Amino acid sequence: MTVQFRTLPVFGSDQRSVAEIVNGIMNGKTNNTGSITLATGGATTTTLNDRRIGVDSVILFAPASAAAYADSVPYGAFQDSTNQTAASTTVAYAVTFDTTDFSNGITLSNSSRLNVKNSGLYNLQFSIQLKNTTSSGQDVDIWFRKNGTDIPNSNSRFHPPARKGSGDPSHIIAVLNFFVEMAANDYVEIMWRTESTGVSIEAFGAGTSPTRPAVPSVITTMSFVTTNALANLYTSNHGQGVATINHFANSTADKTYKYVVVG
Repeated sequence: MTVQFRTLPVFGSDQRSVAEIVNGIMNGKTNNTGSITLATGGATTTTLNDRRIGVDSVILFAPASAAAYADSVPYGAFQDSTNQTAASTTVAYAVTFDTTDFSNGITLSNSSRLNVKNSGLYNLQFSIQLKNTTSSGQDVDIWFRKNGTDIPNSNSRFHPPARKGSGDPSHIIAVLNFFVEMAANDYVEIMWRTESTGVSIEAFGAGTSPTRPAVPSVITTMSFVTTNALANLYTSNHGQGVATINHFANSTADKTYKYVVVG
């Protein structure tokens, strides 16, 4: 749909018409706006037909519906309230979650997989509560897998110190953030391995005296690196009166954007 405002004929018009149109321009009514709803069925392009588009035009987009806005800012936040243990020091374990706090284009499956609906660069952050019940410090490796394959150079090593005494384990927080390039429908997992089965990922219940919140064993957030909708919707090519709009693979109805044609 194109919003049309009054224009002047090629050879001019009466003073009142000219004044009305000039005042409209000064009030932002520049006759170069419209709206477009993205094609569905997994489409990655949508054709925009607008006679005001020229070969040198710049076309700017902004979300104009809830569905469009959801695509512009993917994010997710997840946590776990259980203890996670390792039965073997030679096995890699996926960190699991039992709670979704926030989800917009990033979802949890199989308890450990963080799935993205849209392609792009994502920032994945975690906070993991490690417990060591042994009498010596132990190494714990934590890294990332994408679609079941380890991501090269993504490992970090943490070292929970020896327990403070019999029955008094030590605790540290493993914290990290990592950028990962994801295609539509990819998933990423956080993996861990411990040097001793005496090291685990532990949750704590809410406390008293003073009252304080529970401690999740794991907290993870994931977000699209750029929250600017212009990065998710762009013109790949255009000619006189027509443009090809590239976007995330779309199967959702009513992804509507307002646009401005400049030049």
